[in-house]
Amino acid sequence: MLYAIISEDVDGSLSRRQASRPAHLERLQALQDQGRLILAGPHPAIDSDNPGEAGFTGSLVVAEFACLQDAQTWADTDPYLAAGVYARVTVKPFKQVFPQ
Repeated sequence: MLYAIISEDVDGSLSRRQASRPAHLERLQALQDQGRLILAGPHPAIDSDNPGEAGFTGSLVVAEFACLQDAQTWADTDPYLAAGVYARVTVKPFKQVFPQ
């Protein structure tokens, strides 16, 4: 089943994001290599693909996991969470309707 992992950053997270980004991306690449990643990316703090010093307000990952607990466990071990980038992480089942 698919799960949405919705993360919200703490204020001023940009430097912590940059420092832990390689480890964060490595985990996402592993999901992609396994064919389980649907989409992933950050929420820019301003209306721009490259928000610069404004940074980001959170992230969204939609991926396939065997169950909610597996998705939660994966989210709980994200390097961004360990580095203090995220203030809150919510994991929910997700039903993809489009694209088909």
